[in-house]
Amino acid sequence: MSQTITYNDIGVYKLQLPSVPESITLVDNFVDSLMSFYEIPQDIYANIITSLNEAVTNAIHHGNKQNPNKNIKLSAEIIENTKLICIVEDEGAGFNFNILPDPTAPENLENLTGRGVYIMKKLADQCIYNATGNEVELHFRL
Repeated sequence: MSQTITYNDIGVYKLQLPSVPESITLVDNFVDSLMSFYEIPQDIYANIITSLNEAVTNAIHHGNKQNPNKNIKLSAEIIENTKLICIVEDEGAGFNFNILPDPTAPENLENLTGRGVYIMKKLADQCIYNATGNEVELHFRL
């Protein structure tokens, strides 16, 4: 599976992925490209890669239902050398992110859903969903 990372003249890295589980491995390459191009501090690398892996995994499985004909768009940009903003968008119907059960509540510890969003909210400095729930914007202070 090959990937094409594009970089436009306004400083945005972009990657389009098919909605198949194998696409997760391409996220690592995307983050590594960002790290070297933008000289992102190593101490936030784990937060970025974990959050993006969770976002793309959710987009593949929940958003696009692993439909290989649907794509996931991933973009990243540095704002004023102080913030990295990553956006993950799928072609699914979205979801209501406000009603996810707390995965740390005792009654939900055995459930397999809701953990990805919880992890993203804990690792990113900001986690913002669009109104539809099919796009998440993750902010990281540099």
